[in-house]
Amino acid sequence: MLPTITQRLSLELAAQSPQVAAAIALLDEGATVPFIARYRKEATGGLDDIQLRLLEERLTYLRELEDRRAAIIASIEEQGKMTPVLLASINQAEDKTRLEDLYLPFKKKRRTKAQIALEAGLEPLADALLANPMLQPEEEAGKYLKPAFTTDQGDNPGVEDAKAALEGARQILMERFAEDATLLQWLREYLLAHGVVESKIVKGKEEAGAKFSDYFDSSETINTIPSHRALAMLRGRREEILHVDLRLDSEAEKPKWDAPLNPCEAHIATRFRIKNQGRPADAWLSDTVRWTWRVKSFPHLENELMGTLRKRAETEAIHVFARNLKALLLAAPAGPRATMGLDPGLRTGVKVAVVDATGKVMETAVIYPHQPKNDWEGSLHILGKLAEKHGVSLISIGNGTASRETDKLARDLIKLRPALKLTSIVVSEAGASVYSASEFASRELPDMDVSLRGAVSIARRLQDPLAELVKVDPKSIGVGQYQHDVAQTQLARSLDAVVEDCVNAVGVDVNTASPLLLERVSGLNSTVAQSIVTYRDKKGMFTSRAALREVPRLGDKTFEQAAGFLRIMNGDNPLDASAVHPESYPLVEKIIADLKQDIKTIIGNGQLLKSLNPAKYADGKYGIPTISDILGELEKPGRDPRPEFTTATFKEGVNEMKDLRPDMILEGVVTNVAAFGAFVDIGVHQDGLVHISALADKFVKDPHTVVKVGQVVKVKVVEIDEKRKRIALTMRLADVPSQQGQRENKPEQRSDKSEHRGDRRDDSSRPKQQQQKREPEPNGAMAAAFARLKGY
Repeated sequence: MLPTITQRLSLELAAQSPQVAAAIALLDEGATVPFIARYRKEATGGLDDIQLRLLEERLTYLRELEDRRAAIIASIEEQGKMTPVLLASINQAEDKTRLEDLYLPFKKKRRTKAQIALEAGLEPLADALLANPMLQPEEEAGKYLKPAFTTDQGDNPGVEDAKAALEGARQILMERFAEDATLLQWLREYLLAHGVVESKIVKGKEEAGAKFSDYFDSSETINTIPSHRALAMLRGRREEILHVDLRLDSEAEKPKWDAPLNPCEAHIATRFRIKNQGRPADAWLSDTVRWTWRVKSFPHLENELMGTLRKRAETEAIHVFARNLKALLLAAPAGPRATMGLDPGLRTGVKVAVVDATGKVMETAVIYPHQPKNDWEGSLHILGKLAEKHGVSLISIGNGTASRETDKLARDLIKLRPALKLTSIVVSEAGASVYSASEFASRELPDMDVSLRGAVSIARRLQDPLAELVKVDPKSIGVGQYQHDVAQTQLARSLDAVVEDCVNAVGVDVNTASPLLLERVSGLNSTVAQSIVTYRDKKGMFTSRAALREVPRLGDKTFEQAAGFLRIMNGDNPLDASAVHPESYPLVEKIIADLKQDIKTIIGNGQLLKSLNPAKYADGKYGIPTISDILGELEKPGRDPRPEFTTATFKEGVNEMKDLRPDMILEGVVTNVAAFGAFVDIGVHQDGLVHISALADKFVKDPHTVVKVGQVVKVKVVEIDEKRKRIALTMRLADVPSQQGQRENKPEQRSDKSEHRGDRRDDSSRPKQQQQKREPEPNGAMAAAFARLKGY
């Protein structure tokens, strides 16, 4: 028998069955992944959030599998066609594909040619020719002629002549062969091992599809093609630029009808003991085999495997997006400091918003330092007055159009007014415009012009990236790879899980958090989150976690799930500002009593807390993992898992691509990480690419193991291509730029607008078939870094 769901999950997670069973029970009770990972370690044996997310996903799949298995068994039994052997096979099916293969012959389907032939009584003819190839097909077929007739299923044309009889018999055998589950699985596995995905340009679409030029004539094995290349080909097919097909590696050209049987056709013949030995029915049977493969089995498997390829590619793209989003959300916060947000613009001006340390908007303005007004001095005067008036210490600048010019304005202000002790930082403005026009922004900033709301968001996301970015749909933050090509439901579910995990890892100040931030807390939803804010606005600040129980719709179960992640700063109980769950307060009181000291004396006393033995306090309710977590939290209460705040320093005088030279070493910020490398903002309006091969001095399989979004890195310029707005960078600072690293167009051809918006169109390595076909391109390292980035 197949292992139980718990046993299968135990194997997949390399965990003990009791751990998995406990996690399943908790999930079924409504516990969230963050709560289980943080506060139920004894029950799950310390399964972390990554393992629990996988368990949750696989649990859903396996339960759906069991439901489908039960439905299939019921259907076959209802038809009276169940056998002990079939039932055993169904019960042992490990996945949905195998289950559907077994069900295929019994699945209710539209009236097929084979069914019409069966109604006409042609199955004995099919069986006879298959069993005895010495029979003369035409002579034998003449015995089965039958006039047209009508059945419960509809009109049947009957069997007019021997040709019609043989065609009907062939349809019966083709359907029988194609629905053989064992054969189908063998063909699937062979095609996975020997299938080639081939793309060719649709005639006449060469110019319109220039961005797909690398796929005009390319091929790659289906089991090795990287996700980003697969998605590129599939996008080209969807846009009707490319023909994308699957074929066997042994059939580079379409085989002729009289060619020898290919390996799959040969296996079908072997499976049903068909051999071409010159006997009367051998040729007819061989043609039946070929028809089965070309008309039934291959089209079915091609659709299935290309669908599987798409799902695999989408899953990988979603995984990349999720990892980038997590890095962005957990970026270092500048903290509660008065901040000025600048949303750069040229003709429409630079929008300015000043927020205080809590993010409250103090004042807004619009300045026009750039073309066409060029009011540089006036803009400096306005910014200086605002900074002085509100005690601004940070200037946050969006990285869109005119960001470098605006950054220069901020640096001029810093030089002009050194007493203000200002620091300027360029931040990603991805999603700011989405927030500005959102319903939430309308409620949060009702009397403010939409254009100014973006500046507020840019200021706040420097103070606390997590608190501000949760107000934006994760799909709009722009750190994905082919994010618009993937299943949007799966993408949303994955990104929502990332946001939930990040918010709960950091914790939320319940007295300052927005409803959108609160609803991401374990156990809370939008209704309860709004109730908390409404209660807070009406009754005033919460002074204890216990007071949360007074909030309407916040019941005991919700409190259990959420309380540990909600912080009450400067409240009645110091523990309320920590990650210690209220259910564990009695344990802390026991420790305090044992030490005979005040809680305020104990909190932060690392030497004292490290001297305690967790085992001393363990009992039936509290285990060593929980006690260890509590002691660690008391040592550093409310500690933030995010890194210390640091900023990149862009090189003075390097503002545009024309200012770059090969061999320059610059500081920059990683803006996106894809499967083929990392994009880095070096302050010239166009992100450069560090190819995966240039990330480190050692082999790198996954760029995420070396860099993450928001990380400050040092890079060397390898090559500049202004015409295509491409910059090749390396993090191997000892690398020597190639002789080809020359500027490829005149400065006036450059574009100031960054094209980096998170949706990377392709990767950096040519499809394998094309690598063999084409001569090396004369672009040196630029080719290595940017081949396959047409359309970026």
